[in-house]
Amino acid sequence: MKRINKFKVGCVQAGAVFFDLEKTIDKAAGFIREAAGQGVKLLVFPETFIPGYPSGLGFGTVVGSRTEAGRDQYKRYWQNSVQVPSRHTERLGQMAKEANLFLVMGITERDDTNKTLYCTLLYFSPTGELIGKHRKIKPTAAERLVWGEGDGTTLTTFDTPLGKIGGLICWENYMPHARMAMFSKGVELYLAPTADARDTWQSTMEHVACEGRCYVIGCNQYFTQDDYPDDLRQTIPTDRGHTLSRGGSTIISPLGKVLAGPLYDEEGLLTAEIDLDEIIRSKMDFDVNGHYTRHDIFTFAVEGQPEIRQVDFDV
Repeated sequence: MKRINKFKVGCVQAGAVFFDLEKTIDKAAGFIREAAGQGVKLLVFPETFIPGYPSGLGFGTVVGSRTEAGRDQYKRYWQNSVQVPSRHTERLGQMAKEANLFLVMGITERDDTNKTLYCTLLYFSPTGELIGKHRKIKPTAAERLVWGEGDGTTLTTFDTPLGKIGGLICWENYMPHARMAMFSKGVELYLAPTADARDTWQSTMEHVACEGRCYVIGCNQYFTQDDYPDDLRQTIPTDRGHTLSRGGSTIISPLGKVLAGPLYDEEGLLTAEIDLDEIIRSKMDFDVNGHYTRHDIFTFAVEGQPEIRQVDFDV
């Protein structure tokens, strides 16, 4: 496999066309073309970009009670989520192929067999192939009303001409064992799409980069109540404020240096130049999966985690 050390990565900070699968993919297409025009080789979209992170929505649920209107809202969200595979994943793959970039897309995935939804990352190679996915292993707080739990079989990593690529979604990145599952595979490009726009998230991204001695691409949506259809907006609690997600997307070096962002309060495409030699330099004094590991003291195992998959393509 022919590798390159220096290339450009990017992440999209934008909101969905909420609860509209087709129009959100149309919106993604514009950002993919923009990234390709700037020479981006790896492009990351936020958590559940398709069909949107349902911030502020309760789906008619409180402990011990559900409403018919809430069930209808869930059905509408399910209908606009992404079946994998489907013509929608084929379209995303074609976009990656035409742009000649490695595409990572955050979706809500619908399982048509059991009717469960999952918070999922899809990985597309520059050849247009859907090469794998990761399902969030623990939805946070009220997210459990919407998404089921993934398992270790989708803790996927890929060995590519751009380096070893893998990632976790949102607060999975606060789970030390989940992070170690990524580090144990030697991830060099660590992807962290999220819905967390707090200042503390930036600190988390810097910590993960320093801990893993890897490049970190943190990616979030930016959207306000105005981006919701009128009927959905009317169900949002009045104390949520106008801006529902202010972003905070960022790209961090293996020594914790901010290379791009954090971007707040607007949509945009962040890019940064990557040099994989910086990973080698950073591991001189710390390597969480190498000379800093004490196997004589600690043991670590992950149930079902797949081996690294090699994915070759022309860069």
